[in-house]
Amino acid sequence: MQIDQGTRNQAETPLPWTPRVPTALLVLADGTVIEGFGLGSVGAADGEVCFNTAMTGYEEILTDPSYAGQIVTFTFPHIGNVGVNEEDIETVNMAAASGVRGCVVQAPITDPSNFRAQKHFDAWLKARNIVGICGLDTRALTALIREKGMPNAVIAHAPDGRFDVAALKMRAAAIPSMDGLDLVPGVTSAQSQIWDETTWKLGQGYGRETAPKRKVVAIDFGVKRNILRLLADAGCAVTIVPATTSADDILALKPDGVFLSNGPGDPAATGEYSVPVIRKLLDAKMPTFGICLGHQMMALAVGAKTKKMHQGHHGANHPVMDYTTGKVEIVSMNHGFAVDVDTLPANAKETHRSLFDGSNCGIALTDRPAFSVQHHPEASPGPQDSHYLFHRFVEMMDKAHSPANA
Repeated sequence: MQIDQGTRNQAETPLPWTPRVPTALLVLADGTVIEGFGLGSVGAADGEVCFNTAMTGYEEILTDPSYAGQIVTFTFPHIGNVGVNEEDIETVNMAAASGVRGCVVQAPITDPSNFRAQKHFDAWLKARNIVGICGLDTRALTALIREKGMPNAVIAHAPDGRFDVAALKMRAAAIPSMDGLDLVPGVTSAQSQIWDETTWKLGQGYGRETAPKRKVVAIDFGVKRNILRLLADAGCAVTIVPATTSADDILALKPDGVFLSNGPGDPAATGEYSVPVIRKLLDAKMPTFGICLGHQMMALAVGAKTKKMHQGHHGANHPVMDYTTGKVEIVSMNHGFAVDVDTLPANAKETHRSLFDGSNCGIALTDRPAFSVQHHPEASPGPQDSHYLFHRFVEMMDKAHSPANA
């Protein structure tokens, strides 16, 4: 397979006696300036700096719409070494600009070595307009985030190494907090569409669901493709609708169930227009399943509150207790807000909890056919311990639409 190498990245090792001039900066809102070497797009971008502990799946992470408005720091040092391809992209809305604002890695990007690679990672970052930086101590940056929380920052890349540091400091200090930001409009679908693609298999690629048993409407707050594939795997014909679709329009499609997707930003801000819709669907006893932002939306719809987290959860190795089975699952996570468990109403039972910090990771309603989880059962990247939740959703639809409940 011919691999598009693109433009060689700026971080190639120079001759030993050549002075190295920093070609990228990460300027934090408190005035801290971290020097490194530029990758990807040339220019500057604003965002909230988080860290992700996953050792694989950097392409899936950087195309996950839930990271909109953020600069992702990878704690694993070797990022980009297997290249990128067109199959592992997670965003559905390819017309939208990349949600991720920047990428922070430790080691320079090497040439790809993988049978599925189609493009050099640096060329791919340029194509998606993602500014990158390498050559800095990502462990120290991660420790700073753990200690002080996720800072706002400007990530800047200039091949000639010339920066107006004072201006970048002022720009970083002026970035608004993620609190109160509705970032869904930038990542949601512009119009409804049908989804029937199933999960990837070695030697076969992606398949198609040709005999669906249930009809699901997925409200797109920034949905990931692998969520939709697992719904199709479970026997669902999926119709994706924009985040602002009304409850009446959703019910007019006569779905067997509704899925509330993942997405970026402050759930309370998105909830200004989405919570009334979800509340109406729940009142209609529509079987409902939510993931990530969708979980937070469901909690808000029944009267709970959400809160900003100190450092968030971003990784593919998080332990979660499932109280419905008594088992501990290792799951993928990506969120900077959480449901405040102390505000859950009596009809919302906690079903999952993080074993890292005790934060809420799942609820089920006792008076309506609805449940949701904070983590990402679709993995992509990450473990597959929670795939059963998609089948649980189908079973809920089967029960709700059985002759006994007609």
